[in-house]
Amino acid sequence: MNGVVLDSLAPVVLLIGSGYLAGRLGWMGQASVKDLTNLIFFLLTPALLFRTMSRVHVEQLEFMPVAAYFLAAGLLFGATLLLQGFSRRSAVLALAGTFSNTVMIGIALINLLFGAQGLVTLLTLVSIHALVLLTLSTLVLEVAQRRDQAGTTDAGASKSSTMRIVMQSFKSTVFHPVPLPILLGLLYAQTGWGIASVIDKPLALLGSALSPLALVLVGVSLAYTSVGQHWRGALALAGVKNLVHPLLVWALCLLMGVDGLPMTVMVVTAALPIGANVFLFSQRYQVAQELVTASVAMSSMLAMVTLTATLAIMI
Repeated sequence: MNGVVLDSLAPVVLLIGSGYLAGRLGWMGQASVKDLTNLIFFLLTPALLFRTMSRVHVEQLEFMPVAAYFLAAGLLFGATLLLQGFSRRSAVLALAGTFSNTVMIGIALINLLFGAQGLVTLLTLVSIHALVLLTLSTLVLEVAQRRDQAGTTDAGASKSSTMRIVMQSFKSTVFHPVPLPILLGLLYAQTGWGIASVIDKPLALLGSALSPLALVLVGVSLAYTSVGQHWRGALALAGVKNLVHPLLVWALCLLMGVDGLPMTVMVVTAALPIGANVFLFSQRYQVAQELVTASVAMSSMLAMVTLTATLAIMI
């Protein structure tokens, strides 16, 4: 079991480490991080999300295990906003506590452990994982950002101003490089037409570059981040993601009558380390960048222990 976990997590740690080395050696300057983030956010991410969702047929999905997973994520997300206050920072931290690295680590790990049967359960979650969590985070971030820009945090803010901000934020959320390709891909999948090879291959190549490039970018940012100043916050975020999230999913699965392999897959997925998309969001909205960078790295390293423990208990 330790070997399976190591095989899944080692590439993540090595990719982050290679980015860190590139940053320390000056191969990539700190000023380049924003440009590369934009490339990933506006080109690679939409390609991966559209292609993934274009293969999803809603009638084939089993939603009860997924419902338990997202209920846990929603409770954790809401609790973070409640404790931290409604802001861009709290939204990014809430995403960090709930967004798993399902593609880079999860698919390989679940396939190795449980084969095709477990993979079907995971892919049901993966097909709407980004749709739910990234769209929710985008909405909260857009509302918080527009509220800050409009100064509606003042006591005299009118109800009409608040509603206008919510409507503007909803529009920005839909026409956004994350939710829009998800929605378009899902709608396209229902036509049953499929994607022509001449289009599908470039989309596949662009999408396959997302995870490794994002993890290398985490390492580059880490090279310019003073982790020592953020280790307590990073450890706390990693603890929420690696321990609290799977415990909550496990408890809700029991309450909702989800058991067997579906429950195991959901709990193990919740125990996965923080996904690199959280880092991209922190860079995009320029909030909690150093803390999130340190947290992604720490969560990935701690997963060697916490994920192994989770697997030992669940299997």
